[in-house]
Amino acid sequence: MAKRDYYETLGVPKNASDEEIKKSYRKLAMKYHPDRNQGDSAKAAEEKFKDAKEAYEMLSDPQKRAAYDQYGHAGVDPNMRGPGGPGAEGFGGFAEAFGDIFGDMFGQQRGRGGRQVYRGGDLSYAMEITLEEAARGKDAQIRIPSWENCDTCHGTGAKPGTQVKTCGTCNGSGSVQMRQGFFSVQQTCPTCRGNGKVIPEPCTACHGQGKLKKQKTLEVKIPAGIDGGMRIRSTGNGEPGTNGGPAGDLYIEIRLKKHEIFERDGDDLHCSVPISMITAALGGEIDVPTLSGKAAIDIPEGTQTGKQFRLRGKGIKGVRSSYPGDLYCHILVETPVKLSEHQRKLLRELEDSLKKGGGKHSPTGDSWTDRLKSFFS
Repeated sequence: MAKRDYYETLGVPKNASDEEIKKSYRKLAMKYHPDRNQGDSAKAAEEKFKDAKEAYEMLSDPQKRAAYDQYGHAGVDPNMRGPGGPGAEGFGGFAEAFGDIFGDMFGQQRGRGGRQVYRGGDLSYAMEITLEEAARGKDAQIRIPSWENCDTCHGTGAKPGTQVKTCGTCNGSGSVQMRQGFFSVQQTCPTCRGNGKVIPEPCTACHGQGKLKKQKTLEVKIPAGIDGGMRIRSTGNGEPGTNGGPAGDLYIEIRLKKHEIFERDGDDLHCSVPISMITAALGGEIDVPTLSGKAAIDIPEGTQTGKQFRLRGKGIKGVRSSYPGDLYCHILVETPVKLSEHQRKLLRELEDSLKKGGGKHSPTGDSWTDRLKSFFS
C-alpha cells in the first residue's frame, strides 16, 4: 500500500516552518500515544502514532526533508536510511519534541553529565495569629526543618576512608533507556535512582544521604491586612533538590485565632453590642470597641434588637485593598434577670401603663397580633 504524504500525515502545508511541524507532531503524538489509547482503538492509534513519528523524523531533518521534497518517498527509502532514520534505535526526534513536556510533568531536568536533576519538594507551615496581628502585620520567627552537609562524610554520603563509585548500570548518566516494541523511553536508573553514583559503604551518621536534617530559625514578615486562608511563599526554603536541583519552597498558611469580640468578613468587622431595655427605650450614647480604640454611637429612642450601626473605615485594610473596610455593630436588647420583688412590681406597673397606651408602645407586637388573628380566621 502506498505511503501517505508526510505533510498530509502531520496536517501541515509543504512550506510549513520547523516550529509548525514540531507543534503539529506534538499534538498528534499526545493524541495517539499508546498509553492514552486502550481497547479497540489501540491498534489504529498505534499505527497513527508510528506514521506521525516517521513523518516528523523525516521533515525535521533538513537534508531528509530536501530529499523528500525533490524525490518523494523514493528519496528517503528505508534501505538508504542511516542511524537517524525512523527505523533506527535512536530516540532523538521524540525526545527532542517531548523532552521539555515530560521534564515539566515529572519535575526533572538534565544536570551535568546527563544526570537527572530533581527540584525539592515544597513544605507547608501553619501559623496562627490574632486578628490584631493580621490587621497591623508583624515580624515573626518560625522554626523549620533544614538540611546541612554531614560533618562525618563531608557531604559525600560514603563512610570515611571509602569512595563513591560510578553506577555500573547507567555508567554515571543517571538514566537508562527502556524499549517496548517500537517505543523507547528514557527512565531514571533503578540502581542509583538518578544519582549516577553508588555508595558501597554508606556513612553511618547520615545513612548515605550526605546531609542531616536539622532545625533553623526563619524570619517571616506578615503583611498588614492578611486574612485567614492566605499563604506566604518563602522561596527556596523547602526540601533540597537532588543532584544539584533547586530547593522547593515553603508555604506559610495563615490561620486566624477566634476573637472575643469581632468576627471578620473580608475587610469588614462585625460585633454584637448588648444594651439595656431602658437605653433601647429612651435612647442614649454608648461606647463600642474598635481595633483602634473606642467609638461612640448614638442610640435613638425605641431601638429594637437587630438594629445595625455602620462605622465607616473602622474595619481592616486588606493586603490588596485601597481603603479599610467597615465595622458593623449589631444591637442586642438585654432582658433583665434575677429581679427583686420591688423590681418585679415596678415592671408590672410599667406593663399595665403600656397596655393602656395601646399599640403605639409596641408596634411590632401589635402587628404580630393582627397577623395571628388573620391566620387563624
